[in-house]
Amino acid sequence: MDYIKNIRKKIGHDPIFMPTAAAIIYQDGKILLQKRKDNGFWAIHGGAMELGETIDECLVREVKEEIGLVPKTYRFFKNYSGRDFMYQYPNKDIVYIVEHVYIIETFDGNIAIDKSEVMDCKWFSIHDIPWDELMPHNKIIIKDYISQISK
Repeated sequence: MDYIKNIRKKIGHDPIFMPTAAAIIYQDGKILLQKRKDNGFWAIHGGAMELGETIDECLVREVKEEIGLVPKTYRFFKNYSGRDFMYQYPNKDIVYIVEHVYIIETFDGNIAIDKSEVMDCKWFSIHDIPWDELMPHNKIIIKDYISQISK
């Protein structure tokens, strides 16, 4: 089941909507970020929904697949979409992301990265986020989150 890859076989690199689930994993004033293998950017965790999957199932699956953690509890944070969430992958595929972002503060397991997708995984203080090396649309999400917890 790889819905996006199947669509790409039919339409090439043309823009598509891509519903996703993403996680800000936050503990003790730090956010866990992953360094993506496809573009070298730091990012929050998540990915595209598969057919028949709920957004919650997508969230749990993506976090487990990418970094080996299983969310114990999570809560909805915010939806994001629009021009700022257009992304062109290194292979030239264009997507308009419809991002459903959740906050995870408790989880089971130990970090075990999927080396086919992730180069590194590291906790960053909210004061030391690598802004210049962050996925562009993740900057918006993380700034919103830090603004909320700083109130």
